[in-house]
Amino acid sequence: MALFALARVAPLSVDEAWRRLTDWERHADVVPLTRITVLTPPPTRAGTAFVGRTGVGPLAFDDPMEVVTWRPPTEDGTTALVRLDKRGRLITGWAQIEVHARGTGASQVVWREELSVRFLPPMFDRLLKWAGRWMFGRAVDGLLGTSQGHEPSPGIPG
Repeated sequence: MALFALARVAPLSVDEAWRRLTDWERHADVVPLTRITVLTPPPTRAGTAFVGRTGVGPLAFDDPMEVVTWRPPTEDGTTALVRLDKRGRLITGWAQIEVHARGTGASQVVWREELSVRFLPPMFDRLLKWAGRWMFGRAVDGLLGTSQGHEPSPGIPG
């Protein structure tokens, strides 16, 4: 199991950062060899289910997820929060995305994830953690449209 976190600051409003990060189909644009299929009708809410299919041909696998917490941005400045449970045969764990206001017209995104790959021995946890931070960091950068604003991981060492 790999537990990691990453943070980004973006020159986007909380609403815009949230919209970009929770447009599930758009994740396929920034994760190579992946397509996303949303299984439930819009709008997104607790209970929304979707599947990321990654790979090529027989080397592909499904990563089914369900939104278990859905708190979009509010006018009072409450932190926006979504938590996903990963319920696949190969990939399990959870992901949590928070979007905070950061000054005028900017936001901070904190992505935390617990990732487990079945049949992967614990000796590979450090590599899985590194790969997860790298891959999801690139995905967040792509979704936000920026590669600037990297910050230390909040509360969880690298």
